[in-house]
Amino acid sequence: MVKITAAEVNELRKKTGAGMMDCKKALVEAEGNMEEAISILRKKGQKIAEKRADRDSSEGAVIAKVNADTTKGVIVSLNCETDFVSKNDSYVAMAHKMADIALNTSSKEEFMAADFDGMTVQEKLIEQTGVIGEKIEIGGFEILEGPFVGAYIHGNKIGALTALSAASDSAAEVAKSVSMQVASMGATTLSYKDFSMEFVTSETEARIAVIEKDNIELGRLGKTLKNVPQFISRVQLTEEILAKAEEDAKAQLKAEGKPEQIWDRILPGKLERFIADNTTLDHEKALLDQNFIMDDSQNVAAYVASKGDAAVVGFKRVSLA
Repeated sequence: MVKITAAEVNELRKKTGAGMMDCKKALVEAEGNMEEAISILRKKGQKIAEKRADRDSSEGAVIAKVNADTTKGVIVSLNCETDFVSKNDSYVAMAHKMADIALNTSSKEEFMAADFDGMTVQEKLIEQTGVIGEKIEIGGFEILEGPFVGAYIHGNKIGALTALSAASDSAAEVAKSVSMQVASMGATTLSYKDFSMEFVTSETEARIAVIEKDNIELGRLGKTLKNVPQFISRVQLTEEILAKAEEDAKAQLKAEGKPEQIWDRILPGKLERFIADNTTLDHEKALLDQNFIMDDSQNVAAYVASKGDAAVVGFKRVSLA
């Protein structure tokens, strides 16, 4: 029987991250052959990965990185099964290393095949599944490029990237602030202009149906009914619809006995309220149309415009939830 030294066990442990006993057993089985021992540990990982394939890996660490030129960013979510593992320093360090590797790739496929200390990223995931004993996988992977890219991470749980049209003096501040907005509010598109009319129509019908159902119960309980919106996006508010809204507002002011000479001071606010009440989809899903989280008196587009000529040209978000 080949004698296995502590130095050999420690060397294998450094190469694989496996526990001391697992390393010793692998070396004994491999009769001291280091490469064979590594192969044994990988096979163990494959077996565990197969057994845990259907497990939920909703915990983990989300890491966002931007290159030195601030022209490219990545977000990598290294998922596991438990919060206990996700908070381990070595696990978070591995996630950071994977994000560093991802910065030099152009797709998830290229990333999974990239080198990670002599093995591919995919092989590393399998190996670590065996080492940790939990399902380890890449849950989210996003790349964003632009003239200026900034990032924001919230507690290793949510990562966001924002690309701006220029590397202006305020670009770092704007990109970080907008990335915080993306992380917090979960926009799915840049502007309401990106919505298709078919999508908006479908969403309108679905939302109205939900509100009308809620109102039946509220009415039964004698409570105030929810407002049923006519529209939910600026896409739907044609010039004709806005003109009618203005006429309706004027009729209301007249019915209330308001002097006509002060209507010009009141009408803008009423039209703003009409638009706000009928663009709820935009406020929820379109980044530039959302109220800015740091100053809800303006939307994100207004905030960005106030900081210079750079515009938001793209964003990405990855969340464990």
